[in-house]
Parts: sequence; C-alpha cells; structure tokens
Amino acid sequence: MTVLNENEREYRFGDSGPKYLLRGPRMNFGVVVLQPGQDFPAHYHNIMEENFYILEGELEIHIDKEIFYCKKGDFIHVEPKKVHYLINKGDTIFKAAFMLAPYQEKDKVDVDYRP
Repeated sequence: MTVLNENEREYRFGDSGPKYLLRGPRMNFGVVVLQPGQDFPAHYHNIMEENFYILEGELEIHIDKEIFYCKKGDFIHVEPKKVHYLINKGDTIFKAAFMLAPYQEKDKVDVDYRP
C-alpha cells in the first residue's frame, strides 16, 4: 500500500513536466504540468497504453498527427504505438493526471516530430 501527497514528489523540469506518484509494479501514475507555451516531445510506447485526465487548463495533443483540443474534464486514451505530442498553447497552466499500463520499466520511444 502507498499513501503520499503530490507535494512529496518533484516535477522532472522543476516547475513542469511529469511527476510520478507510482511506478509499477502493474502501472505508472502521476501528474504532468505544462506552463504556457511549453510542450512535451513526441513519443510512443510499444506496450503501454497512456491515459490523461485534464485537471486544469487546455491542451493541444497530436496523436499520429491528428490534432485534438482538450480542456478540463476531458479524458484522453492513447493506444500503444501511437505517437503523441503535447503542447500548451493557452495562457494558463495545464495540469493532468496520467496513467500508463501495463507497467514496463523502459517503454518510451522518442520521435522527431514538430508540427
């Protein structure tokens, strides 16, 4: 069993990026923040599916080059092998919960993609 507060973990890039609250053994769970104008590089997962639930702000997400505009309360499901790229084009912070499953220690493949 694990009980912790989000404030006990750090964002990867200081004030933004992913923050993992759980890594394995069956899934990853965390929150991701993008400041206005920030993006998260395009990538895909061979085995894991990734889900996002938007808590704050707005997001433009590209999934296999198809663009979706999402807002607070939206849920996004990304199948394995689907390239996804996130960008905050708004003027407020974007924050979402994310889940990756089934857990794989290394299952992120970076892709050279810029819209």
